[in-house]
Amino acid sequence: MRVLNKIARLFVIKSRLEAFAIIYALALGATARGAHYLGQFPGWPGKVLFLACTGAVFMAGAKILDCLKYERTAQAPSSNSG
Repeated sequence: MRVLNKIARLFVIKSRLEAFAIIYALALGATARGAHYLGQFPGWPGKVLFLACTGAVFMAGAKILDCLKYERTAQAPSSNSG
């Protein structure tokens, strides 16, 4: 059980630097997929699909950063508890 906990911790984003690294990797994959769509669907359909790929990265990145901020405030001791 202890080994599984150690492995599970590898998949937890703990800092903003890790979050930005993951967002960068998502962006690389999305632009590669978008470039494939541009070749597969010439014209405006390919451009729309390319924009959808990159837009998904923006939404996912914003959600990742918001979740980090939420977890940080949830774990912080509240100053109004006195």
